[in-house]
Amino acid sequence: MTLNATLNEVTMRIVARSAEARAKYLAQMAAARSEGPKRAHLSCGNQAHAYAPMEGDKDALAVGRGANVGIITAYNDMLSAHQPFASYPDHIKDAVRSVGATAQVAAGVPAMCDGVTQGQDGMELSLFSRDAIAMSAAIGLSHNVFDATVYLGVCDKIVPGLVIAAARFGHLPAVFLPAGPMPSGMGNDEKTQVRKDFAEGKCDRTALMAAEMASYHGAGTCTFYGTANTNQMLMEFMGLHLPGSSFVAPNTPMRDALTTEGAKIAAGLSDLGSGYTPVSDILDEKAYVNGIVGLMATGGSTNLLIHLIAMARASGVVLDWQDFQDIADVVPLLTRIYPNGLADVNHFHAAGGLGLVIRELLGAGLLHGDTQTVVGRGLARYTQEPKLRDGALVWEDGVSASLNDKIIATVETPFQETGGLSALTGNLGHGVMKTSAVVPERRVMRAPCRVFHDQASVLAAFRAGEFTSDVVVVVRYQGPKANGMPELHGLTPCLTVLQDRGIKVALVSDGRMSGASGKVPAAIHVSPEALDNGPIAYLRDGDVVSVDAVNGILQADDPAIFERDIQHPDMTGAVGVGRELFALFRGATGAARDGASVFEF
Repeated sequence: MTLNATLNEVTMRIVARSAEARAKYLAQMAAARSEGPKRAHLSCGNQAHAYAPMEGDKDALAVGRGANVGIITAYNDMLSAHQPFASYPDHIKDAVRSVGATAQVAAGVPAMCDGVTQGQDGMELSLFSRDAIAMSAAIGLSHNVFDATVYLGVCDKIVPGLVIAAARFGHLPAVFLPAGPMPSGMGNDEKTQVRKDFAEGKCDRTALMAAEMASYHGAGTCTFYGTANTNQMLMEFMGLHLPGSSFVAPNTPMRDALTTEGAKIAAGLSDLGSGYTPVSDILDEKAYVNGIVGLMATGGSTNLLIHLIAMARASGVVLDWQDFQDIADVVPLLTRIYPNGLADVNHFHAAGGLGLVIRELLGAGLLHGDTQTVVGRGLARYTQEPKLRDGALVWEDGVSASLNDKIIATVETPFQETGGLSALTGNLGHGVMKTSAVVPERRVMRAPCRVFHDQASVLAAFRAGEFTSDVVVVVRYQGPKANGMPELHGLTPCLTVLQDRGIKVALVSDGRMSGASGKVPAAIHVSPEALDNGPIAYLRDGDVVSVDAVNGILQADDPAIFERDIQHPDMTGAVGVGRELFALFRGATGAARDGASVFEF
């Protein structure tokens, strides 16, 4: 199938824009490889320190010819998605020994749960945890005793941080091993109704707690299609997962077989054999375009409009939001997964899953089919499904048609003609909106605004009954420089209640809304942020604002507002739950539309 002309044009534009940065990056990776396997350059004393605790593997490490695989793990047992990783290191070590290799845990990296910190002070550390994860992984890999790597991570900032680290050690092969989703719990529509009832005082906290516990109830990834599961989709579309591995349940024979195979593949890709495949060969311009296509076709998390840019920069690839918009214009929405629909990722996987979506997109010329992956060149392998046949792991052709057309559509009859995200621009700056869950009649909004400096003030105004007419709720000073760009997901229930009452409402913010942002039109990630003298800093209560996802507009009606003086609130008092330790990050971060990163590549 001929590649879509717009997709080709966007890709060539990215290649041209990235030429200098990509050449510099590849030269750095070639220099790192040229020294050969790193262990050969360590002194005997250096090596003895690295091998001292490795009973049974010391001879193989000291004189063997097999690869030594570095494990970067984000395990902790507070994150349901990461709890299954507890057993992975021993599993990986056993797997690679069977092919004459060894493995060591190179580093544990921090992994926080945005579900725990939603609406709490700790959420102000969330975005910056991505860069801290990349730095932590780099410390582990800096020992230079590894020939290949495996990365264990799933959730919101963890996978982007690990990809940044993998890119900076791009001369090494890298395989990402997921853990899989928890079993389906309470239906998403029922859970949402309980949250709305609580916001309106129609049920008590006991009922709310019971609903939440019925929704998040076991080991594995949360089953809605938020940032964590969008990450898993990206790893398949970009060729860093094994085909069909993202949404296989934890603690099952198939999950164990995929972990074993992934570990063996990582060892086999090292420079000590004939199949050397560094991750720098995988993370190229086409891979990132494929990731954006997947994001649009599945209506994924808005967080990835920040993370993909940061990940790409670490690989010498320069993306901007216009690339996302142009791809969204030609890629149809093919999935309905909560919050875009009622199905969860388990239902999606059963209906045909990522393999079927990739098959649809490849058939329509909407993916680069010739990219390098951890299982070879070409995305065709990712239309296949893993199967256990007499205990052996094999891949067979996946389904060619949806098993539930309310969950997965075709390119010919999509859920909507364009992708699930929209870029907005105008005299209030640049923002993005997740449109896949917003009904068409709510995608254009013009109303007077109410201006707030934190989400607690919005909730207080809601409880006081202050929202009685159509309103654009502006929540500013929530950008990365102001307070680390926390998610404002706690606003979703009250704003949804206003919509249900017949009030037209939209949100405008320089903060984030998370991958779970839903039915309320929300122009988020607004750049420049208010603390950077961004245009939203000039807004006052009553100014008329247009939020238009159809025509891509974020606009204040009266240009005279920009002649006002700005008085910023004092943002220097962030102390508690470690926020004072991240002042350096707040001072060094870039804008959201540039990836909100503290790194310069």
